[in-house]
Amino acid sequence: MTATVSSALSLVDDQHRVQVSQVNMPPRLLLGPGPSNAHPLVLQSLALRQVGHLDPSFLALMDETQTLLRYAWQTHNRLTYPISGTGSAAMEATFANVIEPGDVVVIGVMGYFGHRMVDMAGRYGAEVRSLHQDWGKVFSLETLRDALETHRPSVLALVHAETSTGARQPLEGVGELCREYDCLLLVDTVTSLGGVPLFLDEWGVDLAYSCSQKGLSCPPGISPFTLGPRAEEKLQARHTKVANWYLDASLLAKYWGSDRTYHHTAPINMTYALHESLRLIADEGLDARWARHQANAELLWEGLEAMGLACHVVRDYRLPTLTTVCIPEGIDGKAVTRRLLQDYNIEIGGGLGDLAGKVWRVGLMGFNSRPENVLLLLTALEQVLSDLGWTSPRL
Repeated sequence: MTATVSSALSLVDDQHRVQVSQVNMPPRLLLGPGPSNAHPLVLQSLALRQVGHLDPSFLALMDETQTLLRYAWQTHNRLTYPISGTGSAAMEATFANVIEPGDVVVIGVMGYFGHRMVDMAGRYGAEVRSLHQDWGKVFSLETLRDALETHRPSVLALVHAETSTGARQPLEGVGELCREYDCLLLVDTVTSLGGVPLFLDEWGVDLAYSCSQKGLSCPPGISPFTLGPRAEEKLQARHTKVANWYLDASLLAKYWGSDRTYHHTAPINMTYALHESLRLIADEGLDARWARHQANAELLWEGLEAMGLACHVVRDYRLPTLTTVCIPEGIDGKAVTRRLLQDYNIEIGGGLGDLAGKVWRVGLMGFNSRPENVLLLLTALEQVLSDLGWTSPRL
């Protein structure tokens, strides 16, 4: 066997030499829909030495991470912890834990990620009733009431911050409505946590999920998840096992709770990073953080208006973390994003689904939500559009 291995190595060395360089990436300013640039202190925390995932020091860090996450979400939910995976894993965890085959689930679809909810819920055997709204608009309480009255679901699922459209779904009053109709309220906070006011307990949200790489200014790969008392009751009353073993909250609760029972090897360094990102939120304070995001978004909106560019979503429902900018007639939207990346190292996103080719998506999230970034983008965008022959209608 040794001779065989040596021969193989020799063959690679002599005949198929591969030059492998050290990893090095360009200094991009990530102002798209995500990921956003991680805070320098978060990146620094990733390089800390590893300990075991059952080490007493790590267990103490887990407790602090849960406390900080409860603060960021404004909840007291016992089952609040990060999922070892990206935001889509946390999304799936919410459906996996409270849906049994045959459950009726109403899902509000007002963009790309509502469609993803529909797909996931259906895979767990739900009888899905989709409620549709134009991309960029939101659902009224009256519309939601009509849907609950008609379908009598066990779960109502809504996207609070629709990343594909830049629209913010109001949640005030929805929790009370769900309690009136005895159903759970499940909410996507992927593009709102850490940048948009969220009050899970006050609003009566029963399940929520998010991601690490947007408003939390952390690399992708670990994702907040929370399950409230009413959702816990449904989980405990299941007639069937949770279909996804890896995301089963009844098992994970034993690791993230007082039992500390091994479930899987947690992403240790990513947990360091999430803890640091949440610590920075607590240090800044939620009110100050939300106000910062709103102020920088308004600076962007005013700058776009001064250039003669329109936003897709009406101001009352516009996200401060993600703005959809209407692409002017006669302009190749992809050419603009390419030029911004090549000439200025600035990334912005294009449209998804119904908005493909119609909008740019500009993210101002977490560490990236700063006035200097807004002004840099506006200056670069104006130059690129001018180079492409566009003249502002305001000139």
